Amino acid sequence: MSIITFDEFQKLDMRVGKIVDVERIQGSKKLVKMKIDVGGEIKQSLAGVADIYNLEELKGKLVAVVKNLQPRKLFGLESEVMVLAAVHNGKVSLLIPDKEMPPGSKVT
Repeated sequence: MSIITFDEFQKLDMRVGKIVDVERIQGSKKLVKMKIDVGGEIKQSLAGVADIYNLEELKGKLVAVVKNLQPRKLFGLESEVMVLAAVHNGKVSLLIPDKEMPPGSKVT
């Protein structure tokens, strides 16, 4: 693992996002396309959670996202933000605030 400086860490723009829409990506077993409100702005995220979460239950959930990550294409679709998750021994858990927070709230 490499160490980053505090200045490098401060470059990350992490926010609370609210999942407003979710759909499976045709041709993928795990990938879903999520539309996420990050504070008055809707961003698209692709995440490999289709086999872990009921997609209907994801709608309306608050999640932590990295907002200023360089966009990346998967299956011909662009992922504009990264949803943060914990991973251990093959188990995945989205990082979800334990209290109601407005979309766009800064994660520090």
